[in-house]
Amino acid sequence: MLNTVRVSRLVHHIPSYVAKRLSATSTRNIGSFIPVIDFTHFREAAGQPERKHVADRIVSAFKESGFIYLSGHGIPGSTIQNAFSKSAEFFSLPSEAKNKLAWEDPRSNRGYVTVGRERVTQSSDPAEIAGLRAQAPDCKESLEIGRDWDAEWKNQWPQEADVPEFKRGMLDFYQTCHNLHVYVMRSIALGLDLDEDFFDKKIDEQCHNLRLLSYPPIKTSLLQDENQARAGSHSDYGTLTLLFQDSVGGLEVQNPHTGNFVPATPIPGTIVINVGDLLARWSNDILRSTLHRVVAPPAKQINDDEAITPLRQSIAFFCNPNFSAEVACLPNCGTVAKYPSVNTGDYIVGRLAVTYS
Repeated sequence: MLNTVRVSRLVHHIPSYVAKRLSATSTRNIGSFIPVIDFTHFREAAGQPERKHVADRIVSAFKESGFIYLSGHGIPGSTIQNAFSKSAEFFSLPSEAKNKLAWEDPRSNRGYVTVGRERVTQSSDPAEIAGLRAQAPDCKESLEIGRDWDAEWKNQWPQEADVPEFKRGMLDFYQTCHNLHVYVMRSIALGLDLDEDFFDKKIDEQCHNLRLLSYPPIKTSLLQDENQARAGSHSDYGTLTLLFQDSVGGLEVQNPHTGNFVPATPIPGTIVINVGDLLARWSNDILRSTLHRVVAPPAKQINDDEAITPLRQSIAFFCNPNFSAEVACLPNCGTVAKYPSVNTGDYIVGRLAVTYS
């Protein structure tokens, strides 16, 4: 079953800097569609024809916009809520406790990233990114978690006494997200007329990144610059991103046909899933890796001249191929490859290396 939800305009208490951006976007463009797809009919299908029906709709959406809302994904609401609660407990720790876990190396991509250290962008020029970071750093903090059994790179965990059951809960959530990634990649394989298990052995090493995100309250005067956002315009690096949103919102997706950004309003019970750069390369750009950003949600007025945005939380699970995997044009995605073959690990580490200070 495929439902569509109209991504509507945010109309109440919009700060002036957000209203300015939205005013340039026509009602027709704001009314773009990001489909809501019920994945129950894939997970519980009696046979391949029913799975193929769902798979075709997922691939169609990824060809058109690169984004879907996935309902019926099989992850209990209580599991997601626990992850959010533990994330909030972590970010409420004193700065000195969090800074002991500081992110250090793009090859590891694990640890705590303080506000302003990261600047996501489409640029690959280190000097340009450094300038953007200095002028308009991303207004967020994060904790990056990888597979915990890695022989070389270790996760950085808070003390158990500081956030009880944090490590166990996050490792369980990591595995849950990986399992869903496998199912969605099987649907993509079917939708591209490949064998359903085509990607299984290319993603089974679980080289993913679980990112806990906190967007602290911020005065709107600090976000007046057009280049400033809670997270700048960017695409993601891997195969898919599973995004769990709270009710605050702020995610905007670029309409690939008009260039305008439209809100991806949170829908309870769904996960936002989007195509990453490596899956786009694999498919020879048949599937879209679409630009998106996080802007400030409606703010609360604190005096005649100033307003402040609310705290926002989200959790992103960045899905990647095995780091040993070579990503090259799939056999049925065109006769001329747009991109040379690329090693997954080299590509992702290279992108991360210029993103952080």
